[in-house]
Amino acid sequence: MVNGLDEILAELYSEGRPANKETVEEIIKRLEAHQNFIPSSDLIHREYAYTLLKEYEEYIGSQTINKG
Repeated sequence: MVNGLDEILAELYSEGRPANKETVEEIIKRLEAHQNFIPSSDLIHREYAYTLLKEYEEYIGSQTINKG
């Protein structure tokens, strides 16, 4: 379980943030503020960032569908 992920994605979406590397780093920064464990290994960090990017892309897609 990731504490605060849904609200973080909603916040970033409302801020108009695109799904890119900078936004993923912001997601990670905000997750750390919610006391989530963030892997320190470079390889695992990259995989975690990739997964978060996909989650955010899916969130954006779901919001687009809900607006339509």
